[in-house]
Amino acid sequence: MENLGPELFKLLQIIWINLILSGDNAVVIAMACRGLPANKQRSGMIIGALVAVVLRIIFTVIVATLLSTPFLKMIGSCLLLWIAVKLVQGEEEQGGEVKETDRLWHAVRTVAIADAVMSLDNVLAIAAVAKDSTPLLIIGLAISIPLIIAGAALIMRLLAAFPILVWAGAGLLGWVAGEMFISDPWLVKQLGADFTHAWELPAAAFCAALVIGLGYLLSRRVHHGKPVEQQA
Repeated sequence: MENLGPELFKLLQIIWINLILSGDNAVVIAMACRGLPANKQRSGMIIGALVAVVLRIIFTVIVATLLSTPFLKMIGSCLLLWIAVKLVQGEEEQGGEVKETDRLWHAVRTVAIADAVMSLDNVLAIAAVAKDSTPLLIIGLAISIPLIIAGAALIMRLLAAFPILVWAGAGLLGWVAGEMFISDPWLVKQLGADFTHAWELPAAAFCAALVIGLGYLLSRRVHHGKPVEQQA
């Protein structure tokens, strides 16, 4: 019971990261299925979502296993920092052209491929949060992905209406990146488990602040670099 609090907190982190990062994935599902006959659209979205969930779980378990390899957490941490800064700059993930089709299984295949291509950020962040808890990882994905699909339009409206939610999500990614970096097996071996554990919170806080600061500076630079008519 004493471990329930931290595990619940991790679960909420996984769900929140998915909500922040999977908006484009939900749009892909809608775009891929829009060409289906009306009586097949719901089936296409449900089946496509289920296939995407299974592939995402498999992919994330593999990545979580690989994170025990020396230096991989450092690399993953840098990738997460880049993803977090890109998130607050408002750049969209590029999943390639999403073709609509009037065939159910073609739409399902499109959803599965597009989700796999666009999900590196989700998978990396979730694997970092879940760490060695595969059941937690699977539960978090199983809960959050259907929520994203069911409420994609609502999620996008909330993020558009309250940009602070995007910044909070980016800060969370920065926090996770800091924890991931300092817990890399090579660093733990070189510096000692006690030292790296003691620096876990400072590293996480530093990376969260770094993401917010860089995101703010880069956003201002992009804004001031636009022609006046575009800023209006």
